[in-house]
Amino acid sequence: MMTTHAKQVRTFPSTHIPSPSGGLPVEVSLIAQLGHGAGDHLFTGALARQRAHADFIDELDEPSARLGGTDLSKGDATSLYSFGVGAKGHPFHRHAGHRVFTAISGSGGAQLRFSTATQAQIEQDPQNFIQALRHINIPPDCLFTVRFGGDIWHQFAPLAKTPLHPAFFALSCHTNELGGALPDTLREQVLANSASIPALTVLLPTAVADLLSDMPANHLHVPTTHLSLDALPGTLQGLLCKSVRCAAGLVRGTWAAWRRTTGFLSENGGRLAVTELDSLPTGSLLVQELTNKSSAYQYQDMFRLALNASDVASSSATILLSQLLDSFLSNPPAGVSRLMALRNLLVSPVGLRTSPLGCPVSSLLSPPSDMLFDRRYPVLGQCIDHDDRRAQVILGTDDKHLVFRSCVGVQVLDGNRVEITLGTRVHCRNLFGRFYMAAIHGVHRSYIAPTMLRMAAEHAFPLTEPADRPTQALLPEYGRSG
Repeated sequence: MMTTHAKQVRTFPSTHIPSPSGGLPVEVSLIAQLGHGAGDHLFTGALARQRAHADFIDELDEPSARLGGTDLSKGDATSLYSFGVGAKGHPFHRHAGHRVFTAISGSGGAQLRFSTATQAQIEQDPQNFIQALRHINIPPDCLFTVRFGGDIWHQFAPLAKTPLHPAFFALSCHTNELGGALPDTLREQVLANSASIPALTVLLPTAVADLLSDMPANHLHVPTTHLSLDALPGTLQGLLCKSVRCAAGLVRGTWAAWRRTTGFLSENGGRLAVTELDSLPTGSLLVQELTNKSSAYQYQDMFRLALNASDVASSSATILLSQLLDSFLSNPPAGVSRLMALRNLLVSPVGLRTSPLGCPVSSLLSPPSDMLFDRRYPVLGQCIDHDDRRAQVILGTDDKHLVFRSCVGVQVLDGNRVEITLGTRVHCRNLFGRFYMAAIHGVHRSYIAPTMLRMAAEHAFPLTEPADRPTQALLPEYGRSG
């Protein structure tokens, strides 16, 4: 029976295995323990995303994807890969170059197996490989780091006895893709920026592989280091913790496999940045609204979005404002629509006005009135400058609890700029109105108004994308300015 020595540390539990040949040592550190079952959940979701990657490859029981290749023309020989080791583990192997990876273990834990035997020692006697074996056990659901040289033989497998949990999912940095003694054909592949983890892998000689197959890992009595964070290995607490994490991992892993795995990519490059202003722009129609003592406003905001004149198809403010109002109606943000549906459900029992459209422009759905902008949009007021460089409309309605007025404006400025504005004033008619505004003004200011303005501008004045570049959904970007 092997003697066990345990000690408590205040920093990251770490261990290292020196290389007798003078090469780089193996270094392993535990960083953090995640929630129960998080390892299996992350492995399942990340593996599904990896499988859909353009550079995905599944060989040697180590599915992987190259996330970032080399740029040797600029002196960058590094590359970045994702890879996973499933419930069956993978074969012993080594690489020519240095390896550094960060991983999250499955909910059954992981065992890292290393042998520092050199090629000459293996050729002399395959038993030398086994004599140089060292194991490092990683607990379930843990974030950990590993670093080792290219001359180190290694194998990774689940720690749990039952084949129900993966070993881990990792991000691996190849610090020098040209490092080590690469065969000429493989070096050419690296120079062509078309290498892969399987291509850079060297498997064990047949004699050693056959020797290992006759001696299962659990019969080798290999010196083993146990790293842990929450519970000392071998204790009742450690056993209970592992059992609960295994059970949670099965549930969360199954749930992750059942769910559809998706991701999102959003960008705007600053083109659709929405800025909240501290005061109303000069000449805004909103200045004249809700100014009487009996109906003075208690809430006000104003948002601005600037475009280049080349982004729009007309220099007429009337035409541009008409396109913007139409976009408010035809392209409401899905998130705002869901919030309005919830709001309508909550306020309809007390007889408040309901609308499927966000409140700043909801009156655009009102029946035709005596005043129409561009002969089709019902408005409470409008103004078009004599040179058609600025056009504004006032929207809004009176309800039991409050009165609101919104101003939507378009101004074509000198210097090839177009400014679009959306502002709102609110007068609370009673105590309930004040309570209502206190409850919703935060989400209105931080999400509803800027998102509606951005989405309307995005669809009214779409940016022409290059044919080889897919158009991405855009997210709001806004801040305060003076």
